[in-house]
Amino acid sequence: MSDLLFDFTVDKPTKMVFITREFDAELSLVWDAFTKAELIDQWIAPKPMVAKTKYQDFKVGGKRFYAMISPEGAERWAIQEYTSITPKNNFKMHNAFADAAENPELPGSEWDHTFSEDGGITTVNIAIYNESLERLERVLDGFTIGMKMSLVNLENLLANLSKK
Repeated sequence: MSDLLFDFTVDKPTKMVFITREFDAELSLVWDAFTKAELIDQWIAPKPMVAKTKYQDFKVGGKRFYAMISPEGAERWAIQEYTSITPKNNFKMHNAFADAAENPELPGSEWDHTFSEDGGITTVNIAIYNESLERLERVLDGFTIGMKMSLVNLENLLANLSKK
């Protein structure tokens, strides 16, 4: 394991999750990995699951509709709506589970991603506000394990892309 920073903090009273993760990659590459469906799908699903984006329109008011698919073929859909974008610095989105017909299961969560680079190391800070404590507690264990696995997937993907 690398010595890059990885902090994962849960603050139940405020219904917040804070993730800080450093990557040994240029900011533009890390930004692309978080904002381009063809890259997101390569790292976001914790193995053995895979991700499949049905569509993505990365602009304010645009959406990404995608599924996490189990080895048995079970699909867990989610929809994200982008609420704010400052290129290569920050983007915010509302995230909610959904059915295959794009009907969101509310409450959802608000995600705020901030990117910065120092000496070739890119830091991503993610603040996630859950609209209900019950939702946070229901998804927390699986989310924590899955997100940590996903970020390792991302580290490996960035290492491979950086070599090209």
